[in-house]
Amino acid sequence: MNLPSLAGVVYTVRDKCRVCYTCVRECPAKAIKIINGQAEVIHERCIACGNCVSVCSQGAKAYKQSVEAILHLLEDKNIKTAACIAPSFPAEFVETDDYKVVVGMIRKLDFDYVTEVSFGADMVGIEYEKLLNNFNGKTLISSDCPAIVHYIRHYHPNLVENLAPVASPMIAASRVLKQKYGEDLKIVFIGPCIAKKTESDELDYVITFSELRDLFEEKNITFENSIPSDFDEPHSGRGAILPITRGLLQSMGKYESIDEKDIVAASGHTVFPDAIREFEDGSLKTNYLELLCCKGCVMGPGMSQTGQRFSKRTRVKKYVNDKLANFDYEKWLKDIEEFKHLDFSRNIDTADRRLKKPSKEQIDEVLFKLGKTTQESHLNCGACGYRTCEEHAIAIVEGLAEAEMCLPYTIEKLHKSVEELNVSHDKLAKAKQALKQSEKLASMGQLSAGIAHELNNPLGVITMYSNIVREELDVNSPHIQDLELIVEQAERCKNIVSGLLNFARKNQVKLQKCNFEDFVKHSFDNIIIQPNITTEFISEITTKYANLDSDQMMQVLTNLEKNAMEAMPDGGKLTVKISENSDDFIIDVIDTGTGISPENMDKIFTPFFTTKEVGKGTGLGLPLIYGIIKMHKGKIDVESNDNPLKKNTGTTFKISIPKNLS
Repeated sequence: MNLPSLAGVVYTVRDKCRVCYTCVRECPAKAIKIINGQAEVIHERCIACGNCVSVCSQGAKAYKQSVEAILHLLEDKNIKTAACIAPSFPAEFVETDDYKVVVGMIRKLDFDYVTEVSFGADMVGIEYEKLLNNFNGKTLISSDCPAIVHYIRHYHPNLVENLAPVASPMIAASRVLKQKYGEDLKIVFIGPCIAKKTESDELDYVITFSELRDLFEEKNITFENSIPSDFDEPHSGRGAILPITRGLLQSMGKYESIDEKDIVAASGHTVFPDAIREFEDGSLKTNYLELLCCKGCVMGPGMSQTGQRFSKRTRVKKYVNDKLANFDYEKWLKDIEEFKHLDFSRNIDTADRRLKKPSKEQIDEVLFKLGKTTQESHLNCGACGYRTCEEHAIAIVEGLAEAEMCLPYTIEKLHKSVEELNVSHDKLAKAKQALKQSEKLASMGQLSAGIAHELNNPLGVITMYSNIVREELDVNSPHIQDLELIVEQAERCKNIVSGLLNFARKNQVKLQKCNFEDFVKHSFDNIIIQPNITTEFISEITTKYANLDSDQMMQVLTNLEKNAMEAMPDGGKLTVKISENSDDFIIDVIDTGTGISPENMDKIFTPFFTTKEVGKGTGLGLPLIYGIIKMHKGKIDVESNDNPLKKNTGTTFKISIPKNLS
């Protein structure tokens, strides 16, 4: 008996996958890998249990369909066909309590025979009973569930020798039918199991109950338009109880006779691996392990009905009880006698697909990346789909998982990304504002240079002749005060023009080496400090010397310090702090004054904009500072905590000057 390939039986519908890791979490073989944002089935590891199909709420996991092939098969009247239906069918077809209606619907598809798999379960039960009655000290593991067989072959190959060397009820039924109806009979197994599609090449086709319903829909066959019919022989006995947990034992009448310690029944994808591991490591002592990948075949992934487990079990039990109440025991014994000479054995080979366990160093390296540096940080929350953080780390090393599958790690990474994005956004906003300011100042600088150039000559004439006239007038002349006012205002105009020229000039710096700390500290000596203002100088630098245009940079510092004091009319504190990073010297000029209102923040470096009283400011101080800083290839930022409800919230001007300015 050969096993069909597992490749392509279960697959991912890519446009539906939302990468929720549910399939990873629920896959007993861990045969799911996140590839390019999709949870892909790794066919080499898949056991075709179909659990991922059952748990995927998006329908992103599907299995190979055979509906079209069955339709073509049934169209050929020269081929003799038999439908062999699994004993879990009462749990599927809840629309009727009369099993003959379901049989009639299947027969209407043009099958020549409609038979029960459960007679195969009767024959297999006899074989298991022989093995259990001749217990030789070796624990027996049931081999009727193909997903369990695949799991042991691939991941616990040393236990293959414990698998019962008995064909499954499906294969046993196939051998019986070919003996009874001819070797040329084409058999279609119908049941709740996807893994049956991979069990044996002895069957021509395997379809699920869901596919059967598709066939009914294709042929417009309903419960109402079919003719009730009974199964074709041979009829089954207690084997019909097979689809529920411990069903195989009950079918052979062993359920009550075997001591609890001699049998372990484990069903469900989260339970059976634990039973196998405990048996393998010696902690579980038993004579017989009955294992099912699903929680009974009534919960198989090929079921179209999503009813409750126990209600499904009840329907199967009712069907069996009704069946046995009118059971022709003598006829059944004759059928058993007729076919007991058939070979119901099977050989199961190993197909080791275990991956070599990574080294401790490799695992620790991944755990460190995930932030799992202490035992307390191993949350073992299972959100990634793995039972423990270490199992997840092993899967990452093996190439089966990704670090982003760890929810705490991903959340932390997301938080950092949001923080970095916020910082980047702030930097971008500031750069945008600086660019906007630079463009505005560049155009205004050109205008200012032109205006200053045109005003300089007439201002020089006014200044020269007003001074000449003033000198020629008698000191007692009534016009002397008028001329002095003209001279004063002309001088003021000259200063404004000079400021305009300073604002407009570019790259006019004379760099010289100076002790940066002493230079900045000396700026306090160039201003008159008001009695109600305290000062503080803070130095956090280790680099001593800087290349600066001392005259212009002193103008920057003194202007900022004067502005800071003017912002504290009621007193406060002026702090000048110097620090450094790998590339720049940083100067912070901090006051505790009234702050700058938000509507003025965009205008403070604009020429002629001032909040001072008329005659007390030209509005050229900060633009001039801005120009000097730019000539030093630096930058200046301002932060103000202006709050109309709270006084003395302060302003900070932050200047950055490159260390390697040349």
